[in-house]
Amino acid sequence: MSLWEILIIAVGLSMDAVAVSLAASARNRALGARAMVRLSFHFGLFQFLMPVIGWFLGARVAPYIASIDHWVAFALLSLVGGRMIHAAVVGVDEAPASDPSRGTTLVLLSVATSIDALAIGLTLAMLGNGIWYASVVIGIVTACLSFLATLLGTRAGRAVGTRMEIVGGLALIAIGLKILVDHLRT
Repeated sequence: MSLWEILIIAVGLSMDAVAVSLAASARNRALGARAMVRLSFHFGLFQFLMPVIGWFLGARVAPYIASIDHWVAFALLSLVGGRMIHAAVVGVDEAPASDPSRGTTLVLLSVATSIDALAIGLTLAMLGNGIWYASVVIGIVTACLSFLATLLGTRAGRAVGTRMEIVGGLALIAIGLKILVDHLRT
């Protein structure tokens, strides 16, 4: 597989993490350099790890994972998106607990945005391709694009205010729904 093919795959896989990074920073919850680095680092790390895990699982478990990965991604993204919308509508101020760059929320978001990368790892194993180079590229691209999205989201959040929290929550749910619909159509 050529570098260009891997880059195209990496950009495509990173779009979920980019959307989450944009939404998190726009809703003023992932502010500051540390939060931005944590968010982008973890998204990149999970995007690196999931193809490796998928590759090692190989073709034997592909049917089992393929049958539920879209449901898991949908559930996790809807849960986090629903919490964002609820906080915006009710006006709950959960400043430290709602920082998506920490704790359980960070892990849930990292897993939810990298489920598709697991399938890429399975695909690479079935095609007989190596995994390390592709996984490193996928992880780095995701981390860089997620970091840039947090920078952009911070600026958008200042301009639009708390409405971005609702938009961000709806975006997460829409991403989960898109993943679900795409998988159910095939």
